[in-house]
Parts: sequence; C-alpha cells; structure tokens
Amino acid sequence: MSDIKNNIRNILDSIPSSVKLISVSKTRSIVEMEEAYQEGAREFGENKVQELVNKYDNFHKDVKWHLIGHLQRNKVKYIVGKVTLIHSLDSIGLLKEIEKRFASENEIAECLIEINIGEEPSKTGIDLDGLNGLIREVESCKNVKVKGLMAIIPAGDEKLCRGYFKKMKKIWDEQKQLKFNNVSMDFLSMGMTGDYKLAIEEGSNVIRVGQGIFGKRIYNNK
Repeated sequence: MSDIKNNIRNILDSIPSSVKLISVSKTRSIVEMEEAYQEGAREFGENKVQELVNKYDNFHKDVKWHLIGHLQRNKVKYIVGKVTLIHSLDSIGLLKEIEKRFASENEIAECLIEINIGEEPSKTGIDLDGLNGLIREVESCKNVKVKGLMAIIPAGDEKLCRGYFKKMKKIWDEQKQLKFNNVSMDFLSMGMTGDYKLAIEEGSNVIRVGQGIFGKRIYNNK
C-alpha cells in the first residue's frame, strides 16, 4: 500500500465516524489524488479557485469540492455549481457577491463563516464583533445557507491550541442556540495535519488534512 493510501487509512481508522475528513489537495497532482480516492477519499479541499475548477473538470464526478482558501469576489462566478462547501465566507461584501452569482444560476451556496479567532492581521476571517452583523445579512439571502463555522488557529503549543479550539467551540455552541433564517450550525471546521486530534477532542467535526495525507508539499508539482 502506498504512503498516501496508508495515511488516509490510518486517519480514518483513528477519527470518529462523525468527523468529516477533507483531503487538502492544493498543489497536488491528479495522480496523487487518485491514490487518495482509491482509499475512499471523496471530499477534497482546494485553496485556489482556478485549481479547483481545473480539477473539477478532470477528476471523478462523485467528488465533493471544498473551497478552503480566501475567496476573492471576482472569482466567485467560476465556482457556481462546482463547490459543495465554501469554508471562507468572511465579509458582507463577499456574501452579497456569492448571493448574486449563485442566484443568477439558480444554485444554492453552502458556506462556513471563517472567524479570525486569533485576531491575526496576516489572516483572513471575520472578527468576532462582525459575526452577528454578517449572520443578520445571511438571513435575507435566498441562495446562501450558512452551515457552520471555520477557523485557522494561530501556531502554538498544545495549551494555546486547545484554548483557541475551546473558544471556537463555545462560539459555535452559542450560535447553535440562536435561531436565524438560512443558518444552521452543522459543521465546526477546525484542525489540520499538526493539530486535528486536539481539534476533534475539543469538538471539531470537520478536519482539513493535506501534508498528513500527501506528505510534504511540493509547490512546483501541478
């Protein structure tokens, strides 16, 4: 069995069945992705719209595609009808563009709101004080449904990571108690190769794993 198949099998065997594994395939070749597919991977995550669209056109049709990177407004039109879940809704402006583009094709966009939980200037995601305003805007949408929250936490030791994961889980739980149109807190997407086990312990039910499946990233490998 190849390393990729082995890695997928080990992860799937070690996580609860209630946790969704997204294989982060950015910069990975179709050949590498095929190995993951053969071992049962059906949900793949891409950072860039162009790469997602190229792979959508050239890979298995039963795959579900996740856009996990920052989404620019001028790129939204390219993913209508192709993406299962947008993990990076982070502004009212982006929300309005998604609503407009998906409405024009009579499609529904399912999204996660990305929260900049570490308040890092270098990272995208909405600040906590903007969350309520964004959710209020979602209520008036017809073609956007928010299905949960996503975060990329700051790098740190186990204690720091747990702290951020706990904070996200608390926000998710609080939002779950509230009732808004077009909003359901089905997914809490947090945890990557280095910290997904901690994230699951703290309540994540969607993990995004790239290097842990495909090995170290090779940036010139398309």
